[in-house]
Amino acid sequence: MKFLLIMHMNPVLWDKLSEEEQQEVFDGHDRFQGIIRGSGEMVGTKALDAPTNTATVTVRDGAVQSVEGPYVPGESFLCGYYVVDVDSKERAVELAALIPDAKLTAVEVREVVHDDGAE
Repeated sequence: MKFLLIMHMNPVLWDKLSEEEQQEVFDGHDRFQGIIRGSGEMVGTKALDAPTNTATVTVRDGAVQSVEGPYVPGESFLCGYYVVDVDSKERAVELAALIPDAKLTAVEVREVVHDDGAE
């Protein structure tokens, strides 16, 4: 079963962290990747740029509009994800709890219901 472990971050919270605390988050991701690579559960991961560098595209009545900024305003934003291949949702939740972002904001766990095999 494949699951998407979706990480969220609050930029205000992130900016309040010291350089050492931010580095601990990065180091935690390195440790986490070592765990899921070692167990064979890692499919892939991506880190995303800040929402300030987002373009949101809509098409209404055939007209394409692009605006700067995220579609969903708010304090937290999607900052990256892992795709894991595990035996159960319980294991996916267990892995999500190991991601450093879970201690700062949240990590969503969603089962992948369609996969084209290209990761």
